[in-house]
Order: sequence, then C-alpha cells, then structure tokens
Amino acid sequence: MTRSLMLLDTASLYFRAYYGVPESVRAPDGTPVNAVRGLLDFIARLVRDHRPHALVACMDADWRPHWRVELIPSYKAHRVAEETTAGDPDVEQVPDTLTPQVPVIEQVLDALGITRLGAAGFEADDVIGTLATKAAGPVDIVTGDRDLFQLIDDGRRVRVLYPVRGMGDLAAFDESALRDKYGVDGPGYAELAVLRGDPSDGLPGVPGIGEKTAATLLERFGDLTGILTALDDPMAKITRSQRARLEAALPYLAVAPTVVRVATEVPLPDHDATLPRTPRDPAALDALAGRWGLGSALERLLTALEERPG
Repeated sequence: MTRSLMLLDTASLYFRAYYGVPESVRAPDGTPVNAVRGLLDFIARLVRDHRPHALVACMDADWRPHWRVELIPSYKAHRVAEETTAGDPDVEQVPDTLTPQVPVIEQVLDALGITRLGAAGFEADDVIGTLATKAAGPVDIVTGDRDLFQLIDDGRRVRVLYPVRGMGDLAAFDESALRDKYGVDGPGYAELAVLRGDPSDGLPGVPGIGEKTAATLLERFGDLTGILTALDDPMAKITRSQRARLEAALPYLAVAPTVVRVATEVPLPDHDATLPRTPRDPAALDALAGRWGLGSALERLLTALEERPG
C-alpha cells in the first residue's frame, strides 16, 4: 500500500479558518474559538477526502527568519508588530482574538497525537520543503500560500492542495495545472515570484515586470540565469525597457532567489508522522474539549481518524 504524506501549512490554514468561521463561535466562557474549530473541521475533511497515511502540522518557529531579512530588509516588515533585539523572532501582527487560539490549536493537536514540527530560524515553508523533498511516497501540501507551488513535482508525486474560497473548495495543483495557470513548472514558480514580487511578503520584485512578462521571459530564456545572461547579449529578444528594468534590479536579483526559495535541508527531530486512530492523550483531549467547547468539530475529526483506511 502506498504511504501518502500530507503536510499542513498550519498558520496559513488557521488564519483562513479564523476569517472563514464567524467569531460568534465561542467557548463556554465566551472566548472565540472560530479558528480552532474551523481548523479541526478542515483537517477532518482532509483526512476523510484524501486519506493520508501520515500527516504533519508544520509550524513557523520563526515567521521572519533573520537570514532572509539580512538579504531583503523589507521581507515581511509590514507585518511586524514588535521588533526584538535578543535574537528572538519578531512579533507578528495577529488579530487580538486569534492570538489566544494558537496555543489551544497546538494543545489539541498534541493531545490527538498529530505530529507538529517546526525548526528554530525557519518558517513552516522550509519544514514543508524539507519533508516534501525527502519523502518516499506521494505528498500533498495543503496551503493558502502560493510560494509553495515551487515544490510541485510530478516525478516525485508532490502536489499542492490550495483552498480557493476560505476553507471551502480545494484546487489540486500538479505540474499541468501550474503550467496552465502560470506558464511555469515548480522551480520556475520560485523564479516567477522573484521577478513579479509579492507585496504580502514585502518582496519588491522587478518594477514593471509583472506576472505575464515574467512568465514570458522565463519561457524564452529557460530560467533566471538565462534571463540575466541574455542581458549581456545585445541581440537577445528583450525590449529596451525590460532590459533597463532588469539591469536596475540586479542587486535585488542577486539575493532574492535565496529569500524566495524554500529551504530543503532543515534539521528536524526524529518523528513518526503516522496519523493516529485514537487520541494520544484522551484525558487531556477531554479537558480541552470541555474547556473550549470543541464539541462536534472535534468529534468529526475523531471519527475521520478512526475510520481512515489502514
């Protein structure tokens, strides 16, 4: 039997749950638990519909790693709520009613026995990149972040499941779907992102080079290296304005690929990602369910875990 692995971009998904489930969903004491319950329901649906053998909830141990910021200081800078000076991760802007839900999510996942993994100095994307490139079987990456499209690889059976409406429908992206939408393959998507930029991550891109132009240049010259090599060829098929914009952006293009590409050699602890059929800590889970009013959402996940095929 094929042992499939599912990797959750956990923060991306609980943010979507938070905005997709009404804040009127609350614990007995009135505390909002919309992100908690929304995420549990989403995981239940993933387990039921896709039947992974193993699942890892990948975490941001550092949502804005210093080594990325050193290369591009604007990286996620607009999302910083408080800068730290002791080498700890900066504090990210998070809605006040979401912040207290994150530890509850972590505690519930731990009590269920669903593996959580993060690595100091790295984002969840980097954990996902490491696990996906080392996996022996098929991998489904579940994320609302297009950056992870760069990991799509039909040869290694790695695809992305991308929520297209809140926590509703999922679009499955393999190489064919990626090419149809963006005109590039997985590695090409990282270079497309470098050229196009991403305001949500504070990446400026090359001014005047949008997504379609970037895809055209990558198709014409093969990759970013090919584009930069073509700048030295006066006969290369690059317009005067494109050439000027690319040349002006050379300092950015020298460092941006390192920032945009997910790491694939992150040191991770030994772990067993096999999905449990029954909770690891039933007493702790019962206490959490009562304290936070997790009710039917938790029951649906427990049922999905119990009924998943061996």
